[in-house]
Amino acid sequence: MKRRTFLSSLAGIIPASALLYHLSPEEEMTVRHVDNPKLAYDKTPADWKGTPQWSDGTFQNLHHPFEASLYSVLKWKLQTNPQAEAKKSDLRRLAVEQIPLLSTSSKDSLIWLGHASYLIRMAGVTILIDPIWIENWALKRYSSLPFDPEQLRDIDYILLSHDHRDHCDEDTLTLLGQLVPNAKILTGLNMASLVQPWLPRNSIQEAGWYQSYDLSHSLSITFVPTRHWSKRGLFDTNQRLWGGFYLKSQERSIYFMGDSGDGPHFKQIAETLGAPDYALMGVGAFKPEWFMHPSHTSPSDAAKAFREMGGKKFVPMHFGTFDLADDSLLEPLDWLQANPGAVNHALIVPVVGRELLG
Repeated sequence: MKRRTFLSSLAGIIPASALLYHLSPEEEMTVRHVDNPKLAYDKTPADWKGTPQWSDGTFQNLHHPFEASLYSVLKWKLQTNPQAEAKKSDLRRLAVEQIPLLSTSSKDSLIWLGHASYLIRMAGVTILIDPIWIENWALKRYSSLPFDPEQLRDIDYILLSHDHRDHCDEDTLTLLGQLVPNAKILTGLNMASLVQPWLPRNSIQEAGWYQSYDLSHSLSITFVPTRHWSKRGLFDTNQRLWGGFYLKSQERSIYFMGDSGDGPHFKQIAETLGAPDYALMGVGAFKPEWFMHPSHTSPSDAAKAFREMGGKKFVPMHFGTFDLADDSLLEPLDWLQANPGAVNHALIVPVVGRELLG
């Protein structure tokens, strides 16, 4: 096992670092519910109390308590990947279409930039989600970026789902802070202290789950729950809130899952905010499933969640750009194309750089 590979897991790229501990009765913590008092709730589930947070300040999933054991981490990292040879021999890569010049059209647009990164134009608003474009010591790209970041000048909002390094990259955000200092950062509770030094001129709004951001446009963006966790270093597990985004205009709705394991929250989101027209669903970094399933949906789990949400179009993401787990780069897409009925024949096969809106 390479030292760098193991260190990358400790750095919060994959669910592989927090120690499981058990509280004695006198140390048992209580759960409170928090939000950002400066932001509103447009719609909430019945009996919604707010985002759950332990009394020690760490956040909690809605339905599945977070647990991670060092034993499980070591078991996975030290065992042999049964797909190792198949992965090594599979040289297929994502198709990439270069964007020669970013459009200034007011027409709605949805463009995948690889992994969980998107460029979205919606209701006249331009949005980046989870941009990570610059290789670092822990992440090697297996799909090229379809445009030159220096083209970016007119970005209204940058959405950051959580603090893991394959979604929240310091070098990329530092660059964006220089290129688009007027873009507003929309993210989860307690994220500002991490990213503000990288984006010193950009304003930041932090939301709890189901809170909608204060926007000066006719578009609504709501931070929604996922089943996941957060970590950037060795001692900050779950101190920053993770989540997804629900974007809605008069014309359409787009649900961005973020990172998530399976759970009842998918159906709850649809019941609260509506069935999404486009569901951007994570399908990669799911093996071994015994280890990954609390944090990343498999293609079959994502398909089930899509059906539960009543989504109209299924757009897979979180595969093909970074090698984070035992599954091969294009294995999730292979499964989806072999099982079209699993997503009600609503699969959009994504190409990096290509327009995805119908």
